[in-house]
Amino acid sequence: MAFNTPFKMWKRYEFNGGTSDPCIISWPAGMKAKGEIREQYHHAIDLVPTVLDALGVEAPAMIKGHTQSHFDGVSMRYSFNDQAAPGERQTQFFSMLGSRGIWHDGWKAVTTHPTLSGWAHFNDDEWELYHTAVDRSELHNLAAEHPEKVRELVNLWYAEAGANEGFPLDDRSALEIVTSPRPQVSAPRQRYVYFPNVAEVPEAHAVIVRGRSFVIGALVDLPESAAQGVLFSHGSRFGGHALYVKKNRLHYVNSVVGMFEQLIVATEDLPTGTDLILSASFEKDGVDPPPVATGILSLFYGDRKVGEGRIKTQPGPYMLAGEGLAIGRDVGDQVTQDYPGEHPFRFTGGTIKRVVIDVSGEPYIDMEREAQGMLMRE
Repeated sequence: MAFNTPFKMWKRYEFNGGTSDPCIISWPAGMKAKGEIREQYHHAIDLVPTVLDALGVEAPAMIKGHTQSHFDGVSMRYSFNDQAAPGERQTQFFSMLGSRGIWHDGWKAVTTHPTLSGWAHFNDDEWELYHTAVDRSELHNLAAEHPEKVRELVNLWYAEAGANEGFPLDDRSALEIVTSPRPQVSAPRQRYVYFPNVAEVPEAHAVIVRGRSFVIGALVDLPESAAQGVLFSHGSRFGGHALYVKKNRLHYVNSVVGMFEQLIVATEDLPTGTDLILSASFEKDGVDPPPVATGILSLFYGDRKVGEGRIKTQPGPYMLAGEGLAIGRDVGDQVTQDYPGEHPFRFTGGTIKRVVIDVSGEPYIDMEREAQGMLMRE
């Protein structure tokens, strides 16, 4: 892949094409070096120890009576003004979706196990060996020439995996991962009530609106015509929807897998008063193509319709990992660039009492397509 050149493979794999990233450090008050390159081996887990070191802060061993996990990372500060300083990281363990790797003192062993394959049989994996101190692109597999080094690194991988809770190994297919039961806070139901000023709700525990009709209703107090910001948000620009106020009018936006946005804007200014209901109602009337639900999205002030438009809704989950459902703001990656104000686009000029989401009918959840979507995002 062009973006990974000169390294092989891509994310999910433990070759350098899947694990190497640029790291740029700027600290004018603490570094004399500028525009230089450092060759010492480091990992993302070294970032927090580096920041703490720069601040002169020692990580607490205990917080509120809870013993803290130790840091595997080491500070990179020693290299800031010494380009030739010996690297202080000796070992780095890797494991993801069945793919495994271990770097130690300039040597790296990595498996060719296909991720998300469901093959298992990890003991049958072939381990490749690279002397990355002189072969960063992992071009020359030296496993046949140095079998003793392979055994050394494989044994070290198992030791590090045990120390870092790397077991059991898991190479299940995307479909198996999507369909595996997970603990739920509560059972699915027809009505969900959410409140402002609390943490966002992970999508796995939030209301499912895909493939079905739904109504989003916000109960608010609007003392004057100065309200703006997000009432409700779920997902991100890569797929999500939101109800928000801009220029004194109610807006609803639906982003379908980040490919296009569908925006419905009220034709009237917001009313003022207490216990007002601002809502968006989607009435499913078909699928085009299956399983993409189509229908009319209508906006209401109380029981008065103030806007409508035809939309399509996203067939799969909004995010496999990331933004969930939030009230009164949009955290993380925003659903749309059309929001007023600045991130996280908090609702101001009024008070959100609660947001209620009603769903009717059976949700259409095509697990095969959701698994395909998981792979597409990779």
